[in-house]
Parts: sequence; C-alpha cells; structure tokens
Amino acid sequence: MTTEPREIKRLVSERYANDARVVIGLTAVEATSAEADACCAPSGQERAMTLYEEAQLTGLPAESIAISLGCGNPTALAGLQEGERVLDLGSGGGIDCFLAAQQVGEAGHVIGLDMTPDMLDLARSNQAKLGLTNVEFVKGEIENIPLPDASVDVVISNCVVCLSPDKDAVFREAFRVLSPGGRLHISDMMALNPDGPARKGVEAWVTCTAGAEPKGTYLERLRSAGFEGIAITEETACIENDAPADVSSVKVVARKPE
Repeated sequence: MTTEPREIKRLVSERYANDARVVIGLTAVEATSAEADACCAPSGQERAMTLYEEAQLTGLPAESIAISLGCGNPTALAGLQEGERVLDLGSGGGIDCFLAAQQVGEAGHVIGLDMTPDMLDLARSNQAKLGLTNVEFVKGEIENIPLPDASVDVVISNCVVCLSPDKDAVFREAFRVLSPGGRLHISDMMALNPDGPARKGVEAWVTCTAGAEPKGTYLERLRSAGFEGIAITEETACIENDAPADVSSVKVVARKPE
C-alpha cells in the first residue's frame, strides 16, 4: 500500500471526515459517549477529561468534546493573553479554538485551520452554539497556510503535525505567519526509537503512529525553520495493550526571534 504524500493526506482527511459525520449525526446525549480512535488513547468525553480541566469543558457543546482527538491541551501551555491572535493547525471540531477564544477575549482573534470540510462544518456548528464572534474556521492545509506573513502571535496544534508527510513545510509556514517574538505551542506524537515507529503502513499514518518522528529529527526541523527556545516540556509514553511503548505524547514549545 502506498505511502505517497498525496495519498496519505487523502486517507487522513477521509478518516477525520468520517469521524465528523458520525458526531454530526448524533444527539448531544449520544455524542457524550461517542468514541473514535484518537492519538495515544480513546477519544470523546473520557479522553477529554484526561487532557482538560473539568471547568474548561463546562459549557462546551458535547459534539466538540466527542470529537476531541488530540494528545494534549496546547492552550494550557501557551499562556495566552488578552488581545492575542491565535492560529490552531488542524482545528478539528474546534475545542482548542474555543478554549483559546475564552483566553484572548473579544479583543483577540482565533483562527482554526483544517483541510476537511466535514470537520469545518462541525466546528462552525459548535461555534454557533457558543455564540463566539472572535473565532473563525478556515479551509486549508497546514503545509500551505492561507494567511499573510506575521499575522498571528501564537500557533497551537494538537496531535496534527504528526499526520503531515511534509513537516518541514508545516514548520516553515508556522514560522512565516508568526509575528516576530511569536510563540509555537504543540502537543504531538514522537517516536521513541531512533529508527522511527515500527508501524509504518497507511493505517498507522491515519492513527498518528507512522508519521511520528524521533525527537532529534523533529526538533531539528524546528531549528531549520528558524525557531529558537525549542524545548520539550512534557512527555508521556503511549502504551497499547501492555505492549512496549513505540511512541510518546509530547509537548513542544518554540518561538520566532524578535
């Protein structure tokens, strides 16, 4: 089975479109107990409760929690301030955008970028339920961000960069759209072995495994893009069915020079 970049992106989009369509078809009560394959753990309410504080989830649409497919809580890392402009790479159902919008306030602005139309539809539906006016959702690919240079203060992402077959392009684009002194805060998957994860098929790409790179490779891509102050602030090995851990969930911070 091919691992050609275009095919990987097609399959990733198809998988997440299906997840979104499932959640869109559920009632709010059903959505609360919905499950899908998330990075490093099951998704939905149970997963969200391990990543976010209960107070953060209060008032959010059940559909945005049900489609929580990430491996971290990047808004908890970012130290977002009133009035900041935030870009979420691979925003999915919008949960991190909604949390960021609360932190930056009406003077700030949050953009959720996603390549999957069904996810954008779900995110916009969730936004309408919340009545948020400082959030917008934009269709596009994280390797080619449809925003001007130096147009945001903070870039966040939650278990999405690992899905990209061209991480160099992702980091170059993130660097480009950040204003001088801007910050990058990512939750993502990394391989624990220097040769990368054992699972390398397309199905493993779709579930965040095959695209996970060794830490050294990943961090060097950030350096090559121009970032400084690069650090891993947290790491948790992902163990499935008591098997030896192949990948870990990490939290990465970096900044664009002034």
